[in-house]
Amino acid sequence: MADAYGAGAPGAAMRGVRGQPLPTPRTLRERLGALRNLGPFLAMVWRTSPALTTASLGLRLIRAVLPVATLFIGKLIIDDIVALVQMPDRPTTLGQWLETGRLDRLGLLLAAEFAVAVAANVLGRVVSLIDSLLAERVTNASSVRLMEHAATLDLEDFEDANFQDQLERARRQTSGRMSLMALLFSQAQDLVTVASLAGGLLLYSPWLVVLLLVALLPAFLAEAHFNAQSYSLDYMRTPERRELDYVRQTAASVETAKEVKIFGLSGFLIDRYRQLAAEFYAANRRLAVRRAGWGGLFAALGSAGYYLAYAYIAWRTLTGSFSVGDLTFLSGSFLRLRALFEGLLSSLSATASQALYLNDLFSFYEMKPEILSPPDPRPFPRPIRQGFAFEDVGFRYPGAERWAVRHMSFTLDAGEVVALVGENGAGKTTLVKLIARLYDPDEGRILLDGHDLRAYDLDELRANIGVIFQDFVRYNLTAADNIAVGRIASRADRARITRAAARSQADEVIGRLAGGYDQMVGKRFRNGVELSGGEWQKIAISRAYMRDAAVLILDEPTAALDARSEFEVFRRFKELSQGRTAILISHRFSSVRMADRILVLANGQVEAAGTHDELIAQSGRYAELFELQAAGYR
Repeated sequence: MADAYGAGAPGAAMRGVRGQPLPTPRTLRERLGALRNLGPFLAMVWRTSPALTTASLGLRLIRAVLPVATLFIGKLIIDDIVALVQMPDRPTTLGQWLETGRLDRLGLLLAAEFAVAVAANVLGRVVSLIDSLLAERVTNASSVRLMEHAATLDLEDFEDANFQDQLERARRQTSGRMSLMALLFSQAQDLVTVASLAGGLLLYSPWLVVLLLVALLPAFLAEAHFNAQSYSLDYMRTPERRELDYVRQTAASVETAKEVKIFGLSGFLIDRYRQLAAEFYAANRRLAVRRAGWGGLFAALGSAGYYLAYAYIAWRTLTGSFSVGDLTFLSGSFLRLRALFEGLLSSLSATASQALYLNDLFSFYEMKPEILSPPDPRPFPRPIRQGFAFEDVGFRYPGAERWAVRHMSFTLDAGEVVALVGENGAGKTTLVKLIARLYDPDEGRILLDGHDLRAYDLDELRANIGVIFQDFVRYNLTAADNIAVGRIASRADRARITRAAARSQADEVIGRLAGGYDQMVGKRFRNGVELSGGEWQKIAISRAYMRDAAVLILDEPTAALDARSEFEVFRRFKELSQGRTAILISHRFSSVRMADRILVLANGQVEAAGTHDELIAQSGRYAELFELQAAGYR
């Protein structure tokens, strides 16, 4: 077992690169390489709703041929009118025209053009409806997938600033890239239209298509360049954007309102927001000005190419090579084709740009956790027979120079209540994180009933450990749900919730709420009731009792309670921990003295261990800290 689960060096080695920001693509090859994201993106769209995807593409295919049909019918109408006008014995009144029947063909052509126009309008509205429904479903599906994937990642990742930047970029893409879906579908439709229009032009004069492409190519390259620059700017500004959002939230939120008002922080926060927003604006303005200048120049080149071709078509009509209907068809086709080519090249550039943004989403999905269950995990022991054993355990937080704990060796026997004491930074909370496998040791190992902790199924291990940290979460949910999060699978078991509340004395708090267990707590939402710090802590402690875990851990969750309330909480905790292995952490020595054994931590190591009386008799750090605290009550 020692060979299979050693010092954790591979995980430690990876920490240096896990949270590093991804390099922004700079070369054309790198930018085009981002197009590989389109396949997974379209696959994601298809999986979300095959029916809506098929309907959108099918209707777009029909719409794609309608412009060509409209132009060709228009050519026929004009040619028919010109022929009728040139008749030597043409009728002079509408009645005479109708009697001759020479307007029948023209009437059918006008009816056909009207039908095509109506069909184009109706199909456009239906496609917009389908796309909006599909985009919403894709947004929801990608948001769910992001949350599911984030749940698999390690605590180490969430405590890293670079990871937070990457997560923020990925979150923005779950909804920010839905325009890409409509863009790709529109490109497929436009390509069909372009092919049909270009086919018509090629029949008359192939070089017109070549001229059009040459005129529009510079604008396309310029657009691609500025899209890539825009992405790079957006990418590099992610930390500042997170700070901008943080300042905005801090300046106006229920969680911070009291201190912002008492300390008069509004001016400071508003000035900081203005400074950050001004920097964003200045950078965006510089890019926008360059983009507009070059864009205008290349647009003029495109217009010159169009009018050169238009002059050629007009000349061929004057020489009799083209009919008036041909002139209308060719000029309309060329004008439409120019707009389509311009739009396609611009949208292709935008597609490449948005594909760069998809890197942010798919690279996040590619992140893998390091803390995993083994292929063939051991079943968690119920009951625990021997307990936990730390064997020369060392751990250092990623990026930190100082070891949080090192050469840590001690035992936590089955059914024993152990208290951890020590000054801030001594390593108490780190030990709790290691027991729950929120982190793995960099050195040594932790055994549970003689087997490395990494040999057990991760989910089963955590399901059997009930931990309440000092910085517990205050959920803006009902009182019942705030307790049920300790074992969310039992959310509907009201009897279990009330028992857990009674064990932590939270039932007294809930009894004073107007809505009882169904009362919304927290002030974020309507009808919410704010609780005091001590009331919140009692509700949080009840989550540990909700779990029915083999191991119970209270990591200083009673800091907001008065001494009497904390003593009562710990007294009940010891009573309710009978038959369970338990750890309690507190700075109040009057509470920890009831533990079966006390471990004194200092500088990441166990400095002393024993009962309260034994540690007092040793006249060491514990006795010193106890005397300092006791003197404050005299």
